[in-house]
Order: sequence, then structure tokens, then C-alpha cells
Amino acid sequence: MEDIDEEQLLTERLRCLKQRTGLSLAALASVTPFSKSTWHRYLSGDQFPPRSAVESLGRLADTDPGPLLSLWDAASRAQSRAATPPLGAPVPQAAVPD
Repeated sequence: MEDIDEEQLLTERLRCLKQRTGLSLAALASVTPFSKSTWHRYLSGDQFPPRSAVESLGRLADTDPGPLLSLWDAASRAQSRAATPPLGAPVPQAAVPD
């Protein structure tokens, strides 16, 4: 079985919640502070959603926010770890003009 990371799992969970609401992307945009194109990026996994978007979709889907926000926290930590170079890794030096 293929391993799924936290970010992928969050994206899948958000897609399921959107489906549960029965709302189109346009309708979702009309009842949240996020645009249709922004929701598309969140639900396709192209952009990591802010916690407030996850909370909004969870409320609309009438789901328990605890597990969903725990998953967001884990995905956020994983994303931060991926963006942080390991200890002892060389830090790129900025180009110094001549």
C-alpha cells in the first residue's frame, strides 16, 4: 500500500468535505472569504490551505473540527520540516556584487 503524507491526506479530506457540502466552487467562494480559484488550488493540492479555510469548510460540512485541525497541524509541521534545511547543511550565500 502506498504511503500518503499528511498534506495529501488533508487535501483528500478537504475534497470529501466539499463533496459532502454539495457546494460548487463558486458557491463555496460565495459563503467563505476565499475565491473560487483559491478553493481550486486548495482542493487540488497545488497550494497549502490556511487554517481558516480548513475551519470554514469543516463548519460548512458540519464535521467535528478536532480531527480535521489536528490533520492540518500535522500537515503544516511536515511542510515546515520540508522547507527547513537539515542541521549542518550548507546555507547558500547571497551573491555579492563586485
